Amino acid sequence: MSGTLFSDVRIIDGVSATSYPGEVLVEGERVVAVARAPQTLPRNGVEVIDGAGRTLMPGLTEAHAHLSFCGAQDLHEFTRIPVEEHLLLTIENAKLLLERGFTSCFSAAAAKPRLDVVVRNAIDAGRFPGPRLRAATQEMTPSGNLGDLDTIELSLPPQVRFAVTCDSPDAFRAACRFAAREGVDTFKVNVSGDRGFDAWGAGTDATVITDEELATVVQVARGRGKRVAAHATSAASVKMCVRHRVDVIYHAAMADEEALDLLESAKDWVFVGPTIGFPYTLTHEADRYGVHHDAATRRRLEAELESIVTVCQALRRRGIRVLPGGDYGLFCNPQGTNARDLEHFVKLLGYTPMEAIQAATRHGGALMGRPDELGQIRAGFLADLLLVDGDPLDDIGILQDPERLDGIMKGGRFHKRPLEARRRLLAAE
Repeated sequence: MSGTLFSDVRIIDGVSATSYPGEVLVEGERVVAVARAPQTLPRNGVEVIDGAGRTLMPGLTEAHAHLSFCGAQDLHEFTRIPVEEHLLLTIENAKLLLERGFTSCFSAAAAKPRLDVVVRNAIDAGRFPGPRLRAATQEMTPSGNLGDLDTIELSLPPQVRFAVTCDSPDAFRAACRFAAREGVDTFKVNVSGDRGFDAWGAGTDATVITDEELATVVQVARGRGKRVAAHATSAASVKMCVRHRVDVIYHAAMADEEALDLLESAKDWVFVGPTIGFPYTLTHEADRYGVHHDAATRRRLEAELESIVTVCQALRRRGIRVLPGGDYGLFCNPQGTNARDLEHFVKLLGYTPMEAIQAATRHGGALMGRPDELGQIRAGFLADLLLVDGDPLDDIGILQDPERLDGIMKGGRFHKRPLEARRRLLAAE
């Protein structure tokens, strides 16, 4: 067989406002033709997959991936995992996300040096199944902030530390140059603080690095062909990121009107990942995992979640590219449940199911740096496709059910062959 023809499918192509019946022909690693019904594409010499009215859509992009995060409640736990075992866990997570329909992942930090790079290279070489991966550095952070594990961290050798602590432009420059040498695609820098670090003066409303430090990170990135992604919860940190043209801004939880205006002025090049998944589960579901908040903590978490929702609704109205991806891999937000973020977009942020899917497909392809070949079903695009049993435009939640993902294709090759086709192959044997 020289190709694959998906017939009798309902196509969500990543661009059109509605789905439509049709056929899609794949040859090699790319889509070569898309036909709306009743047009019939040639069937000679191709494997025909009868969609029976099921949905064919682009593969999903996880915009805030932490493939090396494996359920830790305390960041110290990541440092206790030996590097060898941690690599195996990261490979397993990569395979899991592909099985959940994520054919692309944009990393938002690795838990140890080179974990992302090694896994990306192994996937690209065909040694292990997994999504396309944009590999990131560890968290690069100033002292006394998210990822800096104080005296315990300092006693550990660099290869098992969770973060890279930098306290000057020169320190950030050295960290970026080292990471570029190791082959990362993205520099991840913590521009703001985060929940739980208030006692250090580094809570969610704090901006913890200087303009000179962030400018240095961006300067090295531009010179080495890398991109910059920032943890930025405070309004001031969001503004700093836009001023320095940081490519990807995560969280933006406390963005004020001025920050929103700046983001809107940058909407042609900036991406925002609110990572709503973890704050949602931390607020509403942490008790399932044995963590019980006191009243003050619960009020603080509820206020943060409310602010994220308000900010994201404003971002949507302003036409800014906001992408699903919610810090999956932390203790109450397990890997493999990532598609829940699309449901959050619909139920919490006001997106239609089609808008949520386009955010995770078309915008995801642009985030991956490949807007002309990823995230859409169009002739010439890479054949990263999902055959879904049902219509996610009627129920976005079905994308969370792996049993409803009847077929998963990456680059023209089935990772999961549709059941009907599997039965046919077995019968032929």
